Amino acid sequence: MIVCKQLTKQFVTGLRQRKVLALQGLDLEVTAGEIFGFLGPNGAGKTTAIKILMGLIYPTSGEARLLGKPLGDVGVKQRIGFLPESPYFYDYLTAAEFLTFYGQLFGRSGRELRSRIDELLELVGLADRRRLRLRNFSKGMLQRIGLAQALINDPSLVVLDEPMSGLDPVGRKEIRDLILHLKEQGKTVFFSSHILSDAEMICDRVGILVGGRLREIGRVEELLGRLGAKTVEVVVAGLNGEAAARLRNMAVKAVVSGPSTMLVFDREERVDEALPVIMAGGGKLVSLVRQKGSLEDLFMREVAQERRE
Repeated sequence: MIVCKQLTKQFVTGLRQRKVLALQGLDLEVTAGEIFGFLGPNGAGKTTAIKILMGLIYPTSGEARLLGKPLGDVGVKQRIGFLPESPYFYDYLTAAEFLTFYGQLFGRSGRELRSRIDELLELVGLADRRRLRLRNFSKGMLQRIGLAQALINDPSLVVLDEPMSGLDPVGRKEIRDLILHLKEQGKTVFFSSHILSDAEMICDRVGILVGGRLREIGRVEELLGRLGAKTVEVVVAGLNGEAAARLRNMAVKAVVSGPSTMLVFDREERVDEALPVIMAGGGKLVSLVRQKGSLEDLFMREVAQERRE
């Protein structure tokens, strides 16, 4: 669905014509039917890459293809839905009028378009707001109507630039659920974000862009698997004083809550050493959980590496 080969974009800014390399040799492939998270801090080059793919700006070098066609192919645009990071909507239009406008841009009209608008308003939870002007919409409602316009043409590929930015937890969940629904319909979703927990929950694969360079790419579970287990959390109950004191010295963290004690060990070997102490001290093992690394850990590692370089 998306193929980028050595995609590079250089801007010239300021009176001194300073050259800024916003995107450096991006190699990327997104396959049909997957949710791909394009992750990175602000200024990493995510929006630059998306603007190139959408034909809004041109690359300095490299090439890319969408749905098997080179960038700029007008026919491909009929099969793409796009929601930019900070869209401007005609706020005097109602939700239904807004979607009618965009549907007509795709050559749709009449009963077919009205049926599609009804379907989309129901999908994004705005069926009861169809006659409300957009100027009265909340941030979350604007994101949902924006997603509806990105789907008006029933696209095969949906590209969303920071769709969850600025939303509260309820709004983010609604957008996540909509993205998962699109995957169930067989659509490919490519979205950028710096909200890592959302990406970790719904993405099949992610790419981490830092400083204009793609630092990591792969399936979420594979990337997290490389981090390995970070710590082991053990909860025990009924320890005597002597055993509790010994275990606190062995653990990197110990928290007492009533009859229970939570111990955090920095490696599994420490747990093997602690178990005999627990048993000898009359303790009972309540739980043992390996705390694996998160996308945030991987993300911060790559950001730190980029800064060092």
